[in-house]
Amino acid sequence: MEIIHISAECYPVAKVGGLADVVGALPKYQNKLGHIAKVVVPAYDTKFIRENDFEVTYDAWGNYGNNHFQYRILKEKTNKLGFDLYIIHIQGLTDRPNVYGYFDDTERFMAFQIATLDWIVQWEHRPDVIHCHDHHTGLVPFMVANSIKYQSISSVPTVLTIHNAQYQGQFGWDKLYYIPGFDLWKSGLLEWKKDINPLAAAIKCAWRVTTVSPSYLEEMSTNARGLESLLRQERGKSIGILNGIDNEVWDPQTDPMLEKSYTIKTVEAGKLANKTALCNVFGLDPSKPLFTFIGRLVDEKGADLLPDIFYTALQQHGDNINVLVLGSGDSWVEGRLNQLKEIFEGRYNAYIGYNEQLSHQIYAGADFLIMPSRVEPCGLNQLYALRYGTVPVVRRIGGLKDTVIDIGDDGFGICHDQTTIGDVTHAISRAVELYNDKKKFKAVRKTMMQIDHSWDKAAQQYIELYQILK
Repeated sequence: MEIIHISAECYPVAKVGGLADVVGALPKYQNKLGHIAKVVVPAYDTKFIRENDFEVTYDAWGNYGNNHFQYRILKEKTNKLGFDLYIIHIQGLTDRPNVYGYFDDTERFMAFQIATLDWIVQWEHRPDVIHCHDHHTGLVPFMVANSIKYQSISSVPTVLTIHNAQYQGQFGWDKLYYIPGFDLWKSGLLEWKKDINPLAAAIKCAWRVTTVSPSYLEEMSTNARGLESLLRQERGKSIGILNGIDNEVWDPQTDPMLEKSYTIKTVEAGKLANKTALCNVFGLDPSKPLFTFIGRLVDEKGADLLPDIFYTALQQHGDNINVLVLGSGDSWVEGRLNQLKEIFEGRYNAYIGYNEQLSHQIYAGADFLIMPSRVEPCGLNQLYALRYGTVPVVRRIGGLKDTVIDIGDDGFGICHDQTTIGDVTHAISRAVELYNDKKKFKAVRKTMMQIDHSWDKAAQQYIELYQILK
């Protein structure tokens, strides 16, 4: 089959969160299964795009309503990601350094979706599946099914994967004219809560809807930022498929970003070398257990509580623990996390920003990874942690619930039930107890590193889903 993935993010082309990791890995594993998976993303002004070679495959004009734009489809020449990568360059819209956060994001992603479909409709053949990811591509299923100009591809199955239902891309009816012509009586397919809602439209119009973990699919029926009743209504065409990780990128034995590589047999020495290097950089003590948080500093990750969680834990455990934070987001949270550096010098540090290499080094050097999420559709960080022998300390929610079993249930992680200061600090105390039980700690480490969370299984599940639609 030929599968076209359309997404706002793709690692290493452009990354904000886990969406990029999924789109950068799933197509590669689908190709390994003998299919032809391709990825289409906007041509941002990113390091990857600047430093790699692309060739123009299509050049044309498009429009959203009365707004005309010239676009260019470029293909990465060497297939270095393991799949055909196409980027869509629209001067003044896609060619910016950031993926999101601009006043005209509605227009940017509208132009991107229209340019993608205008290009596909010119092909001499038809792809077998168009796979859309999150709300940034959510109008594609509607347009394929209903816009007159795309009538020739209306029989192509569309699949939507919801990576995070908290973001839906709503905009007002004054921009309805952006969408290529369709019978206006079908405009109800675009509407949710009186707005045009791209994610809701995709849920209604896609042939199948997937979520990135089975538990997240169940949870969305009661917590999906206003889409709960719609998701219950469309439950029959929905399935939860647990994300995997790219074992070629995330492999402590071959990872070029580490101070020292290691395997399950050499994990003790390997992690100690990485931990020592990390602690030297951040002024911490490698003889103490190292707790970390990696991710966006936003409420859904429980990050608003992190300053109080770490303050309390560091007070409770004195000189017996280290804490290191890597992330960015809410400026108020960033400020409070930075303040802790002065209070707990030598025991706490933070890197505010995004640093891919440092994240790899932290997974390799840390003992515990904290994930006190309020919402966690799948979570990839805990899977990276498991791969690198770092014990995840997680809330039982979404994909965390599906992938981490508590040590009290003969598992390999530490779980808690609520996103509260008390629950998380109690979990940290349990982690310290585990760390001090050297024999059990080593056994847990080796157990977690043997778990296979590669994309092989999930890629096959997606293929089976597509085949049902043919």
